[in-house]
Amino acid sequence: MIISRTPFRISFFGGGTDYPAWYRKEFGAVLSTTIDKYCYLTCRCLPLFFDYTIRIVYSHIEMGKDVDKIKHPAVRETFRFMKISGGLEINHASDLPARGGLGASSSFIVGLLHTLSVLQGKTPDRLEMARAAIHIERDLIGEAVGSQDQTAASFGGLNHIRFSGEDQIRVKPISLDPERVAALESHLMLYFTGILRHAPEFAARQIEEIGKHHSDLITMRQMVDEGIQMLQEGKHLDNFGRLLHESWQIKRGLADGITNPTIEEIYSSACEAGALGGKLLGAGGGGFILFFVRPQDQARVRERLSKLVKIPFRFEKSGTQIILRDNLQTLTSL
Repeated sequence: MIISRTPFRISFFGGGTDYPAWYRKEFGAVLSTTIDKYCYLTCRCLPLFFDYTIRIVYSHIEMGKDVDKIKHPAVRETFRFMKISGGLEINHASDLPARGGLGASSSFIVGLLHTLSVLQGKTPDRLEMARAAIHIERDLIGEAVGSQDQTAASFGGLNHIRFSGEDQIRVKPISLDPERVAALESHLMLYFTGILRHAPEFAARQIEEIGKHHSDLITMRQMVDEGIQMLQEGKHLDNFGRLLHESWQIKRGLADGITNPTIEEIYSSACEAGALGGKLLGAGGGGFILFFVRPQDQARVRERLSKLVKIPFRFEKSGTQIILRDNLQTLTSL
C-alpha cells in the first residue's frame, strides 16, 4: 500500500497569465503558496481473486476491468498516460471540497501521477510531474486550465513561477525569514463562500477575453514582482493587502461570471469590517475567498462573516509527498 499527500494552493498575484493563450505570446508569472490542506490518495495492488481489476473510491465507487470505461476522467486519462491496465485500488480523501479555487483537481492528478510512478518503481521529477499533469488536464481531458496549479502542487512552497513559450516553466522559491512568513500568515483569513463551481467553464470565458484585457493582464503580472518586493524588502505588510485589493478590482472585470452579488456582498462586508483587501481564489464564480486583515481587526471580520466557514491554514513547502509505503509491491513485479 502507498499513500500520497498533495497540497492545495493559494495564488496571490498573476492568475490569468498562466494560460498558454497568454504566455505563449507574452510570458506569464504568478506568486503563490501551497497550504497545509491536502488531497490524499491511497493505492494498493488488488489480489487476483476479485472479479474486478480496478476499484476507485471517491464520491462514487467504480469497479470494473476496463480502463476505458472508468467514469472519473482524471483517473481514466492518468491510467492511460501511465500505461496502466488495472490491478489497482485507488481511494481518494480530501481536507477541502473540490471546485473551490484551490487547485484541487490538479493536486489530485499530481498526487496520482506521483503514486503510480512510485508503484512502477520510478523516482518522479517534480517538473516532469507538473508538465504531465498539465498535459493530462489540458490535452487528454480537454479542460480549459492554466499551468500554475499543477506546478504549485508538485513543488510546494511560496514561489515565483514563470511561464513562457511552449510550456516552459521556471520555479523560484521566495526566501523569507520565518518571522516574515508568520507575519504574513497572521494577516490572512480564508473563507468558503458556500458556492461550488466548475472552474474550467469560467477559465474558458477568461481565455476567450484575453485579447480584450492585454493591459490588465500586464498589470496583474507586474503585481507579482511588486508583491515579492514588498515581502522581501520588509515593507509594511498593509501594502501587500492593498495590492491584493487592486488585483481583485482588475480580476473581477476580466470576464462575465467571475463575480456575482453573493461574492460582492461577502467582499464588501469584510472590507467594511476592516479587511484591507482580498480576492476570490481560482477562476471565479465561487469557492474560497481570501482576505488580508490586520490581526487587531480580525474579530470584527469574523463577526461580519459568521455565517461562512472559516478555514484555518498555514503555508507548507513540501509539495506532493509519499507519506506511507507499506509492503510496497511495484507494478513491474506483478
